[in-house]
Amino acid sequence: MPEIIKLTTPLDKQDVEKLRVGDRVLLSGKIYSGRDMAHRRFLELIEKGEELPVDLRGQIIYYVGPTPAKPGYPIGSCGPTTSYRMDKFTPTLHKMGLAGTIGKGKRSPQVRDALKEHKGVYFVATGGVAALICKSVKSSKVIAYDDLGPEAIREMEVEDLPLTVGNDCHGGDVFEEGVKKYGK
Repeated sequence: MPEIIKLTTPLDKQDVEKLRVGDRVLLSGKIYSGRDMAHRRFLELIEKGEELPVDLRGQIIYYVGPTPAKPGYPIGSCGPTTSYRMDKFTPTLHKMGLAGTIGKGKRSPQVRDALKEHKGVYFVATGGVAALICKSVKSSKVIAYDDLGPEAIREMEVEDLPLTVGNDCHGGDVFEEGVKKYGK
């Protein structure tokens, strides 16, 4: 069984360069949520030359819109959103220093190119286990765009969030390599 890699945010280039597609990771530290509308607002701020509500350097954005928290819990179910919906925004965010993203599904060639150029990583979270993923979230607070409801930007403290490297900064793609390996 492959070794499990433990990482803590923020990630530096050396952390990212060590990762290869298929690596299993337990991620701890602060991460940020963000989906379509938050990404659109980020891009509008970048185009205007204005500051973002989060310093993206070395950070991870999790594509998630969590459900409301039950009493005594920091967050509700928080499963990954399909990532390709953010693909038109992602290369720009990696250029701004974003280290990685978390979601589900394949990424576009433009995102994969941005990961190579800016030394980024795309982590895949398992879909369908949102209630289990929330157990890794130790705290959660809205820090921007409260008007977006569940799609607001949240700062979340996670501990041992289980992930798989879907795309690495070396051009690897778990979706392509998996088909080659098991598609026979």
